[in-house]
Amino acid sequence: MTRHLTPASATFLGGAGNRLAADVFGEGGCPVLLLHGGGQTRHAWSATAEAIARQGHTAYALDQRGHGDSEWVANGAYAFSDFAADAIAVAAELTRRSGAKPIVVGASLGGMAALLAEGLAEGLVEGRAQRGKVANIFSALVLVDITPRVDMTGVNRILGFMRAHAGEGFASIADAAQAVAEYLPHRPRPKSHEGLKKNLRLSPDGRWRWHWDPRFLNGPRAAGADRAKLEAALIEAARRIRIPALLVRGASSELVKASHVKEFLELVPHADYIDVGGARHMVAGDRNDHFTAAVLSFIGRLSATR
Repeated sequence: MTRHLTPASATFLGGAGNRLAADVFGEGGCPVLLLHGGGQTRHAWSATAEAIARQGHTAYALDQRGHGDSEWVANGAYAFSDFAADAIAVAAELTRRSGAKPIVVGASLGGMAALLAEGLAEGLVEGRAQRGKVANIFSALVLVDITPRVDMTGVNRILGFMRAHAGEGFASIADAAQAVAEYLPHRPRPKSHEGLKKNLRLSPDGRWRWHWDPRFLNGPRAAGADRAKLEAALIEAARRIRIPALLVRGASSELVKASHVKEFLELVPHADYIDVGGARHMVAGDRNDHFTAAVLSFIGRLSATR
């Protein structure tokens, strides 16, 4: 029986000086920054982070702004560029601490933040090439079921689930578990609600609500408010990617279709690509064993070339 690693706690500052909570697994090797999807928390990465640590690297599972134990930003700044600014700030701090640029693994929201961050970094460098600025903020990029363009029917289904109980919450954790089971009927029900409990917070009125700021979706600077502008920025960012890259797609993804993969590989022709059978959009949750194996294989290939 594999013994679970106990992570250390860490705090980082985001792009606006906002406090970001993280769990740190392992010590030494390559720093690996794990950025979860919208509505999730750092705990979504626990099994993968442990596996990365057991391979001799250090995994940093971060609660993104407005999620989990990270700060809810006072001005409601939750545009994807805000999440990208946080990724840039944390990557710079990890580089300072370890002397090596981190590999970033981003799922959905986390992947878009990472892609924009890396694309923005390259864009700034290109504009100042004569000054000899150093390119890239990450050493490698792993996108988990996200591409610059996605199927909006799938996006709207996910957003509908997130919004459905954001206001009134749930009377109990069991009620939340039932809602999740109805949304994800393909996934076996867990024996315990302890994992789900980490994604909920008990409000003063006695109801359980998701562990993220509702302004993330409905605030003055909500994520994805201007989809056309976001797509254009993601496409331009993808064109600028020069670091090693891997796209991991759920074979039954509601968001990333074959046409989206084809476009991404045309934008980033050097990228590797893998489908995870039996997985939908939440790849790490649906088939964590296969997902983690793909990530470890990619990290292993990178380490072998250094």
